[in-house]
Amino acid sequence: MAFTSHSSLALYSPEEMGQIDRLASASVPVAVLMDAAGRAVARAVRRFFKPCRVLVLCGPGNNGGDGYVAARYLYDAGWPVTVAEMSSPHADSPAGQASALFGGIRVPFTAEEAQRADLVIDAVFGAGLSRDVTGLPAEVLAAARKVVAVDIPSGIDGETGQVRGHAPYAQMTVTFVRFKPGHLMYPGRAHMGRLVLADIGMPASALDQVAPQAWQNAPGLWTLPIPGPESHKYSRGVVSICAGETMPGAARLCAGGARAAGAGLVRVAAGTGAPAYRLGAPGLVVDDGPLPELLEDKRRAVWVCGPGLTEQEVSKALPVLLEAKKTVLADAGALSAFAGKPEVLHGVAVITPHIGEFTKLFGAPGDNPPAAVRAAAQRLNAVVVLKGASTLVAAPDGRLVINDHASPALGTAGSGDTLSGVIAALLAAGMPAWDAACAGVWLHGEAGLEAGTWPIAEDLDRYLGLAREKATRLQSQDKRYASGILP
Repeated sequence: MAFTSHSSLALYSPEEMGQIDRLASASVPVAVLMDAAGRAVARAVRRFFKPCRVLVLCGPGNNGGDGYVAARYLYDAGWPVTVAEMSSPHADSPAGQASALFGGIRVPFTAEEAQRADLVIDAVFGAGLSRDVTGLPAEVLAAARKVVAVDIPSGIDGETGQVRGHAPYAQMTVTFVRFKPGHLMYPGRAHMGRLVLADIGMPASALDQVAPQAWQNAPGLWTLPIPGPESHKYSRGVVSICAGETMPGAARLCAGGARAAGAGLVRVAAGTGAPAYRLGAPGLVVDDGPLPELLEDKRRAVWVCGPGLTEQEVSKALPVLLEAKKTVLADAGALSAFAGKPEVLHGVAVITPHIGEFTKLFGAPGDNPPAAVRAAAQRLNAVVVLKGASTLVAAPDGRLVINDHASPALGTAGSGDTLSGVIAALLAAGMPAWDAACAGVWLHGEAGLEAGTWPIAEDLDRYLGLAREKATRLQSQDKRYASGILP
């Protein structure tokens, strides 16, 4: 993956952004960056809204300073703009200097003024919020009818996306340099409205000194394996799936995902339950031999264990797979079988829990899911994919990807089994576990978007080829995207 600070897919926590700001101040005055940020807000407002009565709510820090600058640029453009200060900034601070340059009308910081405005620009608190938004700030923000947020809506934690006290639902959020994790994480993501990322001239020297540890998931971060003229089913990779006797549907969905995602060969190890699988897709190979014999085939390096398996079946299969040093993706039954005992999963390459399975294994992620998923990955020494509205992919070394490229339509039974098959196909094709998990999650999300509003899990296979085609096209045709710079 192209993990660089220059990639616009890089995500920085509020603390990391604060460090970058301090480093930048050695070569670029804070007032210059503040002017660029406020100008970007004013430019976005003018682009997406018609002239109207605007109230800019300013806090005492640099976020408020951005608000004063935005107010000045809108005022100079002829918009009817007023400013309401929650508290006055220090006169000699960059925010105080920006406040002094605004020559328009100032009004009280009240709910009545917010309700009177057609558009409220929220420059009260930034992404580095350290306390809940309550009392007067909450009342004033709640009274606003239409909100544009500067950096992030006040009340949203920039690190986790959690709502702290009250947070308005903005029509648009304008942030700078790089997104923060909280911009992409639910429930905060629902408060952002249109997300605008503005370049304010942050010096590359400052970015270079703070290496990112989180990224937004997109094709610019990974490269899919492309079959060549001499490729064959074994070079494209073999995916093997441990299948249960009583719940064949999950393994079938997993197999369909693996085949549609590009696996050269998919085999189901069904044992005595083989007859239930032979009625499925004709290209699916079904094995009825004992698992130890199947493991002797060295071409069968990647195995999926869990979909459709009972706890008893998992307890028999998983230790054998791990002892044979196979690359194992554990999902569903392989996760619920070991509730509270995640150490049993040591040796697997990837796990793909939903929130309920994750909680049973590791405990509830609480108010900081990114930290919880990172800790789980380090504990298992495996890649952890926490499925959800904002799917998180964590590596043992602390790297984190947030995937916001998906559809609510994926919230249907069996969708996760398909995802397991997709990731397994990429593992079998030779992608490292981290890359395969990130790419698989994106392809699965794209298939959900292509499938429309009400697909069922069985529908997703038909769109995985289109998803691969789109990812490859974005990487090969748009060099900016391939380097992680969004068009």
